[in-house]
Amino acid sequence: MEITWYGHSCFRLTERGMGTIVCDPYDAAETGFEPLKLKADIVTSSVDSPHHRCISAVRNAKSNPFVITGPGEYEINHIFIDGYQDYARGSGSNTVFVIEMNGIFVAHLGKLDYIPTMSEIESFGTAHIMLIPIGGNGSLSAPEAVELISMIKPNIVIPMAYSDPLSKVELDPLGKFLKEMGISQTEDVMNSFKISNPANLPEETKVVILNHPLSGSGESEESDGDENEA
Repeated sequence: MEITWYGHSCFRLTERGMGTIVCDPYDAAETGFEPLKLKADIVTSSVDSPHHRCISAVRNAKSNPFVITGPGEYEINHIFIDGYQDYARGSGSNTVFVIEMNGIFVAHLGKLDYIPTMSEIESFGTAHIMLIPIGGNGSLSAPEAVELISMIKPNIVIPMAYSDPLSKVELDPLGKFLKEMGISQTEDVMNSFKISNPANLPEETKVVILNHPLSGSGESEESDGDENEA
C-alpha cells in the first residue's frame, strides 16, 4: 500500500492489483491548495463541506468512482471499508472511515472534533495507520489528538489538517502537535509512505510526516520524489 497526502485532509491510498481510494478531496478555491487531478476507483468523504467533499476533483478512467459519504459496510474489489458516524460535532456530522487493504487497516478520522469513548474506539476495530486531524478549529486540537493516539495506539500516525503556507483555513501548526508528542519536526518526513506487509509495521507508535505536491504542474496523479517503504 502507498499513502500520499495532497494537503488538508486529502489522501490517496493505492494497492497494486486492488485499486485506489481518495479520501476527502477538497475544493482548491476554498482551501488554497493546488487543484486536485486524481484518478481513483473509490472516493470517501467524511464531511459535507468543500474542504472534504469535492467529488468532481476525482475521476476514473472507465466510469465515475464509487462514492461513499456516510456510515455502512462496503466491499469493492476486495477492499473493505467501514464508515462510523459521529454525531457529536456542533453542526452537521462526520464519518470515520476504516479501510482495509491486504490486511492493513487505515483509519481516516475526517473532521473528528472530540475524543471518542472507549466503546466507540473499540467499535472502530483495528487501526494500524491513523490519519488524524491535529490543527483544531472544528477538529481535534494537538493535545486531544495526542490523547486519542495514546488510547488507540496505532502503529503509524500521519497528521493532517494543520497550518500550511498554502492553506486558507486557520489551523494550528504541525510543530504544536510534534511538541505534544515530544518529537523533532525533522523525523520521518517523506513524499509518500509505503507498507507492503502488516508484519513490517513498528511495534511502537511512529509519527510519519508527509509532504504534499506544491506545484500546479498537473502531475498530481503520480507520486514524485523520495518514497519510503516499511
